[in-house]
Amino acid sequence: MEGALTARDRVGIQDFVLLDTHTSETAFLGNLKKRFSEDLIYTYIGTLLVSVNPYKELDIYSKKQMDIYMGVNFFELPPHIYALADNAYHTMMAEANNHFILISGESGAGKTEASKKILQYYAVSCPSTTLLDSVRDRMLVSNPVLEAFGNAKTLKNDNSSRFGKYMDIQFDIQGDAVGGHILSYLLEKSRVVHQNHGERNFHIFYQLVEGGEEDLLHQLGLESNCQHYSYLVQCANVTSINDKNDWKTVRNALSVIDFDESDIQHLFGIIASVLHLGNVQFEADSKGYATLNKNTELRWLLGINVQVLQEGLTYRKIEAKTDEVLSPFTVDHAIYARNALAKAIYGRTFTWLVNKINDSMENKEPSRKTVIGLLDIYGFEVFYVNSFEQFCINYCNEKLQQLFIQLTLKSEQEEYEAEGIGWEPVQFFNNKIICDLVEEKHLGIISVLDEECLRPGEATDFTFLEKLEEKMGSHPHFITHKLSDKKIRKTLDRGDFRLLHYAGEVTYGVVGFIDKNNDMLYRNIKDVSLQVASQFKSSLLGLTDILMSKEPWYVRCLKSNESKQPGRFDDVLVRHQVKYLGLMEHLRVRRAGFAYRRRYELFLQRYKPLCPATWPHWRGVAAEGVEVLVQHLGYLPDEYKMGRTKIFIRHPRTLFATEDAFEVCKHKLGKGMKARRNQEIVFISTKIETCWRGVQARKEKERRQWAVKVIKKFIKGYMTRGEAKTTDNSEYLAFVRQNYLNRLKDNLPKTVLDKISWLTPPPVLTEASAILRQLHMRVMVTRYVRGITAQQKAQLQLKGITSVIFKDKKDSYPQSVSQPFVDTRISQYIVYSVPVVKYDRNGFKPRPRQLILTQTAAYVVDEAKIKQKVQYTTLKGEPTTWYGCDGDLVIQCDHLFEVLTKLSVVANKQSAINVVQGSISFQIQAGKEGIVDFSSGQESMVYKDKNGHLMVVSNVGQNFIPPKQAEISGSLFKQLLH
Repeated sequence: MEGALTARDRVGIQDFVLLDTHTSETAFLGNLKKRFSEDLIYTYIGTLLVSVNPYKELDIYSKKQMDIYMGVNFFELPPHIYALADNAYHTMMAEANNHFILISGESGAGKTEASKKILQYYAVSCPSTTLLDSVRDRMLVSNPVLEAFGNAKTLKNDNSSRFGKYMDIQFDIQGDAVGGHILSYLLEKSRVVHQNHGERNFHIFYQLVEGGEEDLLHQLGLESNCQHYSYLVQCANVTSINDKNDWKTVRNALSVIDFDESDIQHLFGIIASVLHLGNVQFEADSKGYATLNKNTELRWLLGINVQVLQEGLTYRKIEAKTDEVLSPFTVDHAIYARNALAKAIYGRTFTWLVNKINDSMENKEPSRKTVIGLLDIYGFEVFYVNSFEQFCINYCNEKLQQLFIQLTLKSEQEEYEAEGIGWEPVQFFNNKIICDLVEEKHLGIISVLDEECLRPGEATDFTFLEKLEEKMGSHPHFITHKLSDKKIRKTLDRGDFRLLHYAGEVTYGVVGFIDKNNDMLYRNIKDVSLQVASQFKSSLLGLTDILMSKEPWYVRCLKSNESKQPGRFDDVLVRHQVKYLGLMEHLRVRRAGFAYRRRYELFLQRYKPLCPATWPHWRGVAAEGVEVLVQHLGYLPDEYKMGRTKIFIRHPRTLFATEDAFEVCKHKLGKGMKARRNQEIVFISTKIETCWRGVQARKEKERRQWAVKVIKKFIKGYMTRGEAKTTDNSEYLAFVRQNYLNRLKDNLPKTVLDKISWLTPPPVLTEASAILRQLHMRVMVTRYVRGITAQQKAQLQLKGITSVIFKDKKDSYPQSVSQPFVDTRISQYIVYSVPVVKYDRNGFKPRPRQLILTQTAAYVVDEAKIKQKVQYTTLKGEPTTWYGCDGDLVIQCDHLFEVLTKLSVVANKQSAINVVQGSISFQIQAGKEGIVDFSSGQESMVYKDKNGHLMVVSNVGQNFIPPKQAEISGSLFKQLLH
């Protein structure tokens, strides 16, 4: 608290209890936002910790930070989750009682991370032995295992807990962490068989498929592709999740928790069985009964020993035949049974996993132990469509809010009563009316749901809704389409009901309530129907009893924005969370008339300098000293109360004024003490000062003389820097060299292509700079060459030949030379091949062909027929006419530079390729001449012009080969370039 008083002007109010306008929601949000903008994500409301998710890494969780908060008074340091964890621990040790820390908030607000930080703090801060280290290791690594099997990506959070978790950390009488126990609540099993668009199944499925070792996947009959499994096809890849790395973490964690290889094999065998089960497909026979359309998945299921399979899909023993009838199921019933079985298998596997973890952490010593419970529970959820899961989750939050208010009121009233201070009633929303609406025996929503699930006859989601309307039609917090007025009716579908929760209105769709509450394996499979809502209600009542027996600490987690952007504070979103987390109610209860309370001894020790009667020592009773002190400060009677052991101050402004006066007084006291000390040693200090000043004056004189000499020498050296080397300019030139070399060292070019970033040298270093530049270039070239593979070397050699032929001759050279050449573009059994288009002499019609280079000749091929063949030996350096082409005129190729480079290498005739521009003439046959004209345009085309010439129009990048032009002497490959 004292630290908060000192820092309040710079970082806002560290404890909302000291907020003067504590009933103003706007002031509350303003203070929260001010601290968030300074990366101060934690703020207190008394001993409650408010945490705002910053969506970025903050350097506040190091071992050094842990050491700072160990054993420190709660209010001495800035708010932090370590402070809360430490004080819960030390209070437990001092009072020898049990405590719990309740972490709540929306999905994505940081609850799971807060839980991890508390566990890590206890792992570091508690005493250490080999045995204790083993226990703590298992507690820590249980987190990634439970996250893998119980967390999933939702629309709001990439790592959302889809179950509630309560962990008891057990401490012995010395304060050593000696064991732990986990309770889980309401695993969202429906996610196994269905996920909303943009969401994923539980993490473990993707971790196994994407990260599982090849041998393991082969053994389980799985492929490393999530798209092959119908339960995983939604949103398999998420950039923020690395399934392969997470798989390794989970595998290592299972070993630490003491799972043997047999357990691990069976565990992943069951997970694989769920995936195979999801791929089991059905078809209807002539009677409408479901049959298996293939037995592949079924064989894998039988192979990995899913013992309930035979009961799950048919009345009689399965022979794994594709024509086996699953009597008496229709296809829809068979799919329902398959999904019910998959959910049941996964749910029981999760329960088994939690029990195995508990066995590994169990402490069997009979000695007395105290515990700190850690409750990481799902936050209030409101989606576009809210179903059975959201109903249970929000009911859970109603119960926890009710408990929260009860425990807070209880602790405040007890303190006031213990101190003899009159309790002032606090106005707050009592949500008992909503809890009763949901859970009241025979009358609540859960009871109606159970009755509808168990009654004979055809029960549906809509008959359940009708029963709700019949029994709860007059309840002020319940409304449906039928019960609402015209205005509200427009916002409700006929299958909806709306509850007015303490956090606001939530509309639930009843579709799926009956099936999900039954969680029923068909009576064919197992003659039992479990009522999920009632089980959840019972487990919540048990949890409430557990928490009521312990002392509470609270962490309230808030999302700063929906898009998870660092530094963004969404006022509307945060205001909504502040409302449904009940923070304003908690603040009002915590204030209850008085903002500040302190033990008399602590208050007097801090503020006694403000009163002459209490400074420097008060010899009497501390309470009497405080009374004298506040009278001297002018406190009015309604501004404070004197309790049995504490003073209670009503308004923060009174405390702030006292703190400001203390800061001024502290400054004056410091100055006065310093003055008296100076007076006592004034004579000695004067003598020493005189001598010291003389010594310093002489040193200063020598220093200045030296400085003047150095500066003069430097200036003279600068002025004569261009002259022959002398004593005056040698030091200056040495400085210039050293300065240039130091700058050059930090700014060397990084690649051989960097020709411009070399620092310009001073004249004295021009030659040396050139030498250094050459040496540096050699070093970079050497490093580059050493890293070149044989394949890259061959490419570079080909590119060198291309450069000799085409550089500065062909406009498209810069764009084309960067593309890698391939060995062949048609077949791997020839030297080189490429698709081309030829234009014949009759109207220059395009004909698709293949140009093939072998070791001895070139071919133009149409499918399997050789149209032309040119021996490389016929290629010469002078223009000739080749008559063997049947009048073929032009060949078009999209890989000009590659083709001609390959040709020149294979034929060893680099000099036989010439690049021409404008027009060229050639002889089609004896006495008959043809002309090709070239131009450029927006589109490439080849056509016969009105003058009878062949017109070639091209943009940069299109290349043509006229086989009969003599510039590629006597060959098929003369290029028409422009």
